[in-house]
Amino acid sequence: MPHAVTIATPGLQALILCGPGSSFPTFTANPDENPKALLPIANRPMVWYPLEFCYRAGITNITLICPPSAAEAIATALKTNPFLTSLPYPRPDLLSPKDLDQNTGTAEILRLPEVQSLVTSDFLLLPCDLVCELGADKLLQAWMVKSASLADVLSDSRLHRGPRSGGLGVWYQTKTATPVKGEETDFIGTVALPPSTILAQKGSLFPHIHNLVYSMPTDSLKDLLDEKTDFKVRRMLINSHPRVRMLTTHRDAHLYIFPHWVMDFIRDNERLETIGEDVVGWWAKAGWQKGLPAKLGLDKILGHDENDDDREEKSGPGSSPSKSAASSPSKNGEPQTGTAKDKTGDARRGESASAEPVVPPMLAYIHPSQKTTTSAAATAPGPILRRVDTSQLLLQVSLQLAKLPSLEETSADAASPFAHARKVAYPEGVQPRTTITKQDTLVADNVTVQEKTSIKESVIGANCQINEGAKLIQCLLMDGVVVGKNCKLTKCILGKRSEIGEGCVLTDCEVQENMLVERKTEAKDEKFMSSSGLEATEDEFADEASGGDDDDGDAED
Repeated sequence: MPHAVTIATPGLQALILCGPGSSFPTFTANPDENPKALLPIANRPMVWYPLEFCYRAGITNITLICPPSAAEAIATALKTNPFLTSLPYPRPDLLSPKDLDQNTGTAEILRLPEVQSLVTSDFLLLPCDLVCELGADKLLQAWMVKSASLADVLSDSRLHRGPRSGGLGVWYQTKTATPVKGEETDFIGTVALPPSTILAQKGSLFPHIHNLVYSMPTDSLKDLLDEKTDFKVRRMLINSHPRVRMLTTHRDAHLYIFPHWVMDFIRDNERLETIGEDVVGWWAKAGWQKGLPAKLGLDKILGHDENDDDREEKSGPGSSPSKSAASSPSKNGEPQTGTAKDKTGDARRGESASAEPVVPPMLAYIHPSQKTTTSAAATAPGPILRRVDTSQLLLQVSLQLAKLPSLEETSADAASPFAHARKVAYPEGVQPRTTITKQDTLVADNVTVQEKTSIKESVIGANCQINEGAKLIQCLLMDGVVVGKNCKLTKCILGKRSEIGEGCVLTDCEVQENMLVERKTEAKDEKFMSSSGLEATEDEFADEASGGDDDDGDAED
């Protein structure tokens, strides 16, 4: 059950982007009926986790944004799924803009008219696949102290000649004790904030807050190095920040706290397609790259420039700073330099110090993978913070959550917000002479387990049936799965209402919902899918090969 609200956040909205989930072809072959947001993580719908995070932060103005085709399935789940209906009131709203489809980029989503009219204040932006055990109140406190502006918090336009609020993003280490092969990472540059004269309280996030000065996906960096064989750092960056820390094994959680003016920034720059790479990436550069804020139109958006009229007279009636800014980056990831005439104009404008707007900082919280315990030399796993956007991550994070002590085993105050009431929800369904390792296994309601079975480090969904002699190790079973006699399953993910025939031996396999795996089947690293599911997967691969956009609306996947 979610924890009680711990902090009041008046006026702060939350947007949760619910894409169709093209990275789960086995389980979302029909994204209209089985959208990614409803895939189970440790027996709870995926979207439950970001919703729970928002309620823990005290945010109740929450909107789920999804394609129109998936709206009915998600709306039904919000009304009927016991985990979603048990969340606090008021219930989240559901928005399905008519122009939102499976290929709409995340920044393009925020540019849609329905979303532009919806957002009226500073806001929290999350993907539907985020599992964040971190204290939401601490993250909001860090943003309020380090980056929020009084003018924006009070929504007082009279104060907008002063500093404006900045943003805060979250990144986490992927090289943990249980790394996932092939997990996406980002290449980011951070700079330490000026030291504070006030000692940070125990558990504060302040020591892990940095100024973000560079951000791009590691895949984009690899493409750049393949083309150029080197990565050139601009002199302006070094002049502004001589001590830049470059990180390559961290990943953008796509959890952001944004001031409202970011909506205007996205609206006025039509070529910004994604939040992580385009919006945050260009914002980070604008803090140190001279001339870039004006090209991005930030001088007018932020309301700092008192010489707008002079600029318009010098640049001429046909110029458009926003359009110039919106030009896509060149192949090396840097903005186009423009013509000689543009450079001359920039030089003239640079003669006045007031001509360069002050860009609010884009801050980065770098989540540590471990926390220090009472012993100075000892460490323990930190709060869980992970995106779950592949099948491997779905299995690993579910198994990680299964290890959390249940409310039955610990006090409510000490329990994780993701703790279940009991490890075995329906013990009456478990026959004698069975082995279930409760310290690392979750068994949901109405599950029947027959004799001589062994279930270790696994998650079993509701209404499953495990027949005599079956052995399950590190498996994830969705609702209604039937496992036949004497089956041996290792590291498998079984979709809803699938059936595994008697005597099957499967390792590292995925089984689509409603599929039957014939008895005595032996397989390794195989996906059991219907012909329509296979055709859909082949179409996705063809789109990727042709350079199609794989953004599923909830992250830059």
